[in-house]
Amino acid sequence: MNAKKIWHQWVWLLLIGFIIIGILFPAIGTIALLCMLAPVVTGFWKGRNWCGYYCPRGSFNDYLLSKISLKRGIPQILKEPWFRLVFLILLMGAFLIQVLVAWGSLVAVGAVFVRMVLLTTLLGIILGIIFNYRTWCVICPMGTMASWVAKLKTVNTRLRRVTFVTGQCIDCKLCSRSCPMGIDVAAYRELGRVEDGNCLQCRVCIEKCPKQALFIQ
Repeated sequence: MNAKKIWHQWVWLLLIGFIIIGILFPAIGTIALLCMLAPVVTGFWKGRNWCGYYCPRGSFNDYLLSKISLKRGIPQILKEPWFRLVFLILLMGAFLIQVLVAWGSLVAVGAVFVRMVLLTTLLGIILGIIFNYRTWCVICPMGTMASWVAKLKTVNTRLRRVTFVTGQCIDCKLCSRSCPMGIDVAAYRELGRVEDGNCLQCRVCIEKCPKQALFIQ
């Protein structure tokens, strides 16, 4: 097991630790800004790979939430660009207003970050149980912005993508049914590579393929 997989397997502990310590000592809450910016910044050369392997909440979803998730299909409305944009504006708008009101006090500002992480984690758990364990990642504001970055022409052409092995796919669509982000992977067979900006490069579709017709390149 390489270092990236080991990190992904255990980084959820940082999420739990942050919430617990943040409730006791709110001032540390501001460090969450680093994790908020990371998916967008790294998106310029890695797409949503941060969300797939390095995000503490993503790790929590994969290793804990997946155990109790009903693994139902993600509602189409949550995938719609307009819904994700509205959700981003409302959530980040409310967040920024709270930060402005608390400005001048490190403890108060830190508490805003802690509350945001706690509330969105609870929302993510609810959505993850009812639907798919990665449902939150579809509407996550930072993930949405990272997906926009990944769709930029200059970025898209440089990203590693889930790629089809010509002639080996039998169109069983198991890759589409297993994708935790609800991406119709099989729909990209003719194109040859999955160019959906929300692909986490998590390798679930690759591991589920019975014909080993997928790889990352």
